[in-house]
Amino acid sequence: MLKKIKEAVLKSNLLLTEYGLVTFTWGNVSEIDRNKNCVVIKPSGVPYHELTREKMVVVDLKGNVVEGNLNPSSDTATHLELYNNFPEIGGIVHTHSPWATSWAQAGKEIPCYGTTHADHFYGNVPCTRKLKTSEIKKDYEKKTGSVIVEKFININPEDMTAVLVNGHGPFVWGDDSHQAVKNSVILEEVAKMAYHTEQLDKDITQLSCTLLDKHFLRKHGKNSYYGQN
Repeated sequence: MLKKIKEAVLKSNLLLTEYGLVTFTWGNVSEIDRNKNCVVIKPSGVPYHELTREKMVVVDLKGNVVEGNLNPSSDTATHLELYNNFPEIGGIVHTHSPWATSWAQAGKEIPCYGTTHADHFYGNVPCTRKLKTSEIKKDYEKKTGSVIVEKFININPEDMTAVLVNGHGPFVWGDDSHQAVKNSVILEEVAKMAYHTEQLDKDITQLSCTLLDKHFLRKHGKNSYYGQN
């Protein structure tokens, strides 16, 4: 079942290595079929060069394995928490890419300093609060998703397609798994740019709201005009 999505998820997982976003098996990609309420996700701990379409795991929105002989990613419960709470998203990527993860480990959001950032993320990329001891000890992966959902109470996940989990790393999403990978690549680049910007100017101020609006809204929303029809 879901052969096309399995193929897409396989290709998207392999793109993580191509773009240098993962080391060893430090990452995973998933995509959801909203009609069937099933998610295809990378198997846990399997090296990327060993992945095949047949090794992709299908789970339902409660985490039950529907198809597959391998264990799904250990982060599956986090992915499911996001799919269950953000009906707009179709694919999710989690990595430990070094620049974005550095900001997550510092517990800091990534400030919007320039138009490269503004083209893709509508404001600062948020960072969650730290998980409580009780949240770590019980249902850790699900609670990781819960703190993301909590952070987005007043944030539109279509305008902000990335988040940093405090002390952990980035989770990024999109319309499908391929778009989520693209957004992950962009996140890593703006994380690196923001770090270097702060090194060059300790007193740097964030991009003006006017310029942020101009660059984000010319690419996104009903009045966007970037690109071809």
